[in-house]
Amino acid sequence: MPKTRTAYRCAVCGNQLAKWVGRCPECGEWGSVDEVAVPSAAKAGSPAVVPTSAARPITEFDPNTSVASSTGIGELDRVLGSGVVPGSVILLAGEPGVGKSTLLLETARRWAEQGRTALYITGEESAGQVRLRAERTGAVNENIYLAAESDLATVLGHAEQVSPTLMIVDSVQTMVASHADGVTGGVTQIRSVTTALVSLAKNSGIAIVLVGHVTKDGAVAGPRSLEHLVDVVLSFEGDKHSSLRMVRGIKNRFGAADEVGCFEQRGDGIHEVPDPSGLFLYHKDSGVAGSAITVTMDGRRALVGEIQALVNETTIPSPRRAVSGLDSARVAMILAVLESRLGVKVGKADVYVATVGGMKITEPAIDLAVALAVGSMVRNRPLPRSTIAIGEVGLAGEVRRVSGAGRRVAEARRLGFRHAIVPAGSDEKMPSGIRVTEVGDLDAAVRAALSNAGTYDF
Repeated sequence: MPKTRTAYRCAVCGNQLAKWVGRCPECGEWGSVDEVAVPSAAKAGSPAVVPTSAARPITEFDPNTSVASSTGIGELDRVLGSGVVPGSVILLAGEPGVGKSTLLLETARRWAEQGRTALYITGEESAGQVRLRAERTGAVNENIYLAAESDLATVLGHAEQVSPTLMIVDSVQTMVASHADGVTGGVTQIRSVTTALVSLAKNSGIAIVLVGHVTKDGAVAGPRSLEHLVDVVLSFEGDKHSSLRMVRGIKNRFGAADEVGCFEQRGDGIHEVPDPSGLFLYHKDSGVAGSAITVTMDGRRALVGEIQALVNETTIPSPRRAVSGLDSARVAMILAVLESRLGVKVGKADVYVATVGGMKITEPAIDLAVALAVGSMVRNRPLPRSTIAIGEVGLAGEVRRVSGAGRRVAEARRLGFRHAIVPAGSDEKMPSGIRVTEVGDLDAAVRAALSNAGTYDF
C-alpha cells in the first residue's frame, strides 16, 4: 500500500500548502484551509483497468433520453432552457426569506399535476410546517411525497423507495454524510453530500434540485467546486421592499446562462410574471417633467423601465446627490456632461435620480434617458410618454451605440410606444411599426425627443 503524507489544501481554490495558515495566500479566503491526506505515488504511472462498458460512437446514443420536461411554470422553464433534463442536478441559491422553498413547492405541485412523482426532502423544517405552507399556497397533491430528513443515507433510501422523477433537497447545507468528516454545512460535508446526490441523479435519471444558501457577499455558500459539480446554477433574487422576484441563470449546461425569469411574491404563494415591464412604469396619461422611459437588457430579456429625476435649488455649499436603482458614479458623470456640453445648470441644486418599481440598472445604455430626465426637470418640460430613449453618453456629449438595440425597440413597440431614439450607426435591423430616430449627440437627442411638442432648448 502506498504511504500517505499530510498536506493542507484550500477548499475554495484548491491551492495546496505545506503547512496550515488561517488565510489562503492564493484566493485570500479565511478559514478555508483543511488538512488532507495525500498518498505518495509509488510509481510514475497508473495501471490500466478494463472498462465495464466499451466506448461507442456518439451516433449510437439516443438523444431522446435527455429531452427536457416542462415544470409547468413558464418563467422557470425559460431560465432552465426548456425544462428539467432527466438526471440533471440544479442548484437554486438565494437569501433567506426570498421565497426559494415556496417556489420549489409550487414547482412540485405543477410537476405532480402532470401525473409525475415528486419527492420533497426538507432538512430545515418539519413535515408539518411544509404541509402548512402547502395548504396556504394550494400545493397539496397526492403525487408529492414529503420527508423531513437530514441524513444522506436515509435520503437515498427514500429516493429508492419512492422512485420519483423530481427530487427537491431543502437544503444541501443541512444534509449530513456519515462517512465524511467535518461539521454540518462545512466544506467537506457539502462536497460529499453533493457528490453523492450527483451520482444518484446520473445513475437513476432522477432530476434533483438543491437549495443552497448564500453568503453576505451574495455568493453561494460552500466550496467553489459545488457550482462545478452541478449542471445548472440559478440565483433567486428579490428585495424585501418589493414583491418582485427574479430567477437568474448563472450556469446552464442545457441552455443559455443569461436568461431571467420574473415572479411576484403574494400572500397565497409565488406567481410568474410573463410581462414584467408594466411593473417598472408609472402609468399616467399626461407627461410629467423629469421622467424618461428606456429599455434595459437583463441578460437576454428586454425590460422597459422609467427614470425619474428631481432637481431642486439649494443654498447649502454642497448640494445633495441621491441615486436609487442606478450607478451613482455614472449619474454624476452624466450631470457633468449636461452642464459642460449643454449648459444645464445643476451645480448649485440638489439632484435626485431614481428608477420606478425598485428596478436596478447598471448598464450604460440608460445614460440617454437619465440625461433627458434631468434636462426635462430643469426646464419643467415633460417628455412625450410615447417615446423611449436608448444610448450611452460619452464625455464629449456623443451618444454611443449599445448592444441589442433591435430587441429593445421591438419590446417598446410591443408595449405600444410609437417613437424610439437610438444611437446612430446601429448595425441591427429595427422593427417596423415604430418611428426610429438615430442621433449622434445629446443636442440631437433633445431635439428628437421634443419634435412633436415644439422647440425645446436647455
